[in-house]
Amino acid sequence: MKGSPTLEKISCYHCGDDCTTKNYILDDKHFCCHGCKSVYQLLSASQLCNYYNYNDHPGATRARTDRRFEYLSEPSIVNKLIDYTDERVTMVTFYIPHIHCSSCLWLLEKLNRINPAIHYCRVDFLKKQLNIRFNHHRISLQQLVELLYDIGYEPLISLQDVIKEQNATGKDQLVQKIAVAGFCFGNVMLLSFPEYFGISLYEQSFKQFFGWLNVLFCLPVVFYSGREYFVSAWQNLRRKSLNIDFPLALGIAVLFSRTVFEVLTHTGAGFADTLCGLVFFLLVGKFVQKKTYHHISFERDYRSFFPVAVNTMVEGDEKPVPLSDLHTGHRIRIRNNEIIPADAILLKGQALIDFSFVTGEAVPVTKTLGEIIYAGGRQTGEAIELEVLKPVSQSYLTQLWNNEAFTRKQDNRMQTFNQKVSKYFTVALLLIAIGSLLFWLPTDISRGIAAFTAVLIVACPCALALSTPFTMSAALSIFDRNLFYLKNTAVVEQLAAIDTIVMDKTGTITTGNNQGIQLNAQLNDDEKALVYNICMHSSHPLSRMICRYLGNHEWAPVTGLAEIAGRGIVGLVNGCYVRIGSEQYVGSYNNIPSAGTKVHISIDGNYKGYFTLTQQYREGLKNISALEKDYEMFLLSGDQDHERFELVRFFKHSDRLFFNQSPQDKLDFINRAQQQGNKVMMIGDGLNDAGALKQSDLGIAITDNVNNFSPGSDAIMDGRSFAKLPEFLKFSKDTVRIIHASFVISLTYNLIGLSYAVSGKLSPLFAAILMPVSTVTIISFTSLATHFAARKRKLS
Repeated sequence: MKGSPTLEKISCYHCGDDCTTKNYILDDKHFCCHGCKSVYQLLSASQLCNYYNYNDHPGATRARTDRRFEYLSEPSIVNKLIDYTDERVTMVTFYIPHIHCSSCLWLLEKLNRINPAIHYCRVDFLKKQLNIRFNHHRISLQQLVELLYDIGYEPLISLQDVIKEQNATGKDQLVQKIAVAGFCFGNVMLLSFPEYFGISLYEQSFKQFFGWLNVLFCLPVVFYSGREYFVSAWQNLRRKSLNIDFPLALGIAVLFSRTVFEVLTHTGAGFADTLCGLVFFLLVGKFVQKKTYHHISFERDYRSFFPVAVNTMVEGDEKPVPLSDLHTGHRIRIRNNEIIPADAILLKGQALIDFSFVTGEAVPVTKTLGEIIYAGGRQTGEAIELEVLKPVSQSYLTQLWNNEAFTRKQDNRMQTFNQKVSKYFTVALLLIAIGSLLFWLPTDISRGIAAFTAVLIVACPCALALSTPFTMSAALSIFDRNLFYLKNTAVVEQLAAIDTIVMDKTGTITTGNNQGIQLNAQLNDDEKALVYNICMHSSHPLSRMICRYLGNHEWAPVTGLAEIAGRGIVGLVNGCYVRIGSEQYVGSYNNIPSAGTKVHISIDGNYKGYFTLTQQYREGLKNISALEKDYEMFLLSGDQDHERFELVRFFKHSDRLFFNQSPQDKLDFINRAQQQGNKVMMIGDGLNDAGALKQSDLGIAITDNVNNFSPGSDAIMDGRSFAKLPEFLKFSKDTVRIIHASFVISLTYNLIGLSYAVSGKLSPLFAAILMPVSTVTIISFTSLATHFAARKRKLS
């Protein structure tokens, strides 16, 4: 690479970013911008500089934009955001993405030292949430958010925060049910030991007493802890389907009935210990299966992306308006880095719109006055004014989100192994039980009934019901340690069933922030300094990338600076006339074919060459391309096809590379593949991929920060684990094989138990031993086998 920078780079003392100027120095410390310098001054004045002792560069870059939080002064918006308020205090919870280390915790929980009007602060580190109690008479919500912003911890306040129903989660009291079942199980076991080891003649009076105590302990287990199994079995019967809850509910009912009958008729001790143990282990398995990542959102939609309010222009002044009140004809002002919330027409200013979240196009698009700008774009230049053409609910982006792919329930897109097997298992169990009853009925009615109930007790699929949750839970922990987060345990089986892989390009197989830069020009250090000083005055993403590439240079005044959106920038530096931009703007017509975007340079009218900016592909893309042997692979990109020839190195079939794809095109493509019988996995990163992720049989959102925005999906993959995708696919298949093997082990135990059950002489002691032994065997086998499979696939 030509022209590598030779000057040493200096990191910002506050945020750790490279300092592109030497203008901001305080106490012999360098800062990248005035915002970071101000944060340090604020902390120093509050004697909170111990903040920097906990972690190097813990804060975030702060670049203030005036009036950006004015919408938080609107009562209608404030009332939707706060959790609680009375005459004296208000409580609010913010999501703060920049929380990532001990120094963040330390500082945020000491906000009262900066402003005494704040009474209490507590951080939920995993969820990156900050709960604050403050005196609203002394500090407003707007001032509170501005304080957080000033110290580098800006809350992420989106439209979804005001939709309370979206965040509501049902409470199933599973932990309480496990506690009740565990308590009763332990007590029943203690009361059953005398029966197992024999009760002497003078202690026989306690036998009936212990028996009735066991019945009492069974009541809360059956009617509280185990109630959900009966409800599920009944609901499935009404739908004329059988799932694994039916034989479980039947087994629980028979265990309880036979226990009550034997205690009541003094014919035995019953199966109270087996009943309580069965329900306890089943609930533990359900708890393990429900493991999820509460600090990661798998259900984000456009509301997570849109602001709560927008500034409207009324008689030349700005007034914040809630997004729900934004209507056709409103004139709105959008500042740098803000989202355009509705389809609108450009009235004033130079618009340079980043549509990467909507279309996938990596390079910002220039819009001219009078042109329509669709919702979802982010303004990357100066403040602009627009007139709203459609309400938010009717915008292009919202209409995309209202596609039926987002409204239908998709939790059961593929049947799990348990769902496939359970209906056949239930039918076979009932046939064996009824056959045993009919066999003994002509000779001994009581023995026939005993055999019927014994079959339902022994063959109750406890081990089968536990094999999947414990195997999947172990698999989820393996994926977790390798930075691959699955929505729930069913996703593992979905991953194993995939035969077609569809990928987005920008941000998915390419790194989202770092692009490769090559300087195809002979520039000396003085000329590099000229280019650097011109580019540092531009907010264009390409200019910022060039500044980072050139490194630190001496600051020089620029006069006559002019930037033409979409063309380039020009100015006078140290008496030299510097022009940087497109080929036509700079005046060069040297059509040299190359991949990527070119930024040309001329100094005093002399053409010097150009920068080539190409997207860098994620490490391990060659590993992914090797999957073409076993999977059908496609690339769907909203970007232009200027990198087609580069991508052919990774994709053997060039006819499977599709460019200029709209979000609807991607969704339709996956729908067609599914209609042909394919099981499709979609990998994407932005809102433009959201429909395809929802439509696919398995959607994976890839991100370089799992707590930043990612569209709704079944799994979230950290970009650092992209190269491990082939191993993840193989490991998911290994996991399904382990479930099959555990089913065989479970079936073996059932066959052993059935050989005793059909005889009608099942001992309570035998049942009490068989159930926990089979359970322990299954759990041990699945855990050990899963971790062995992970080591085999070289997963940590």
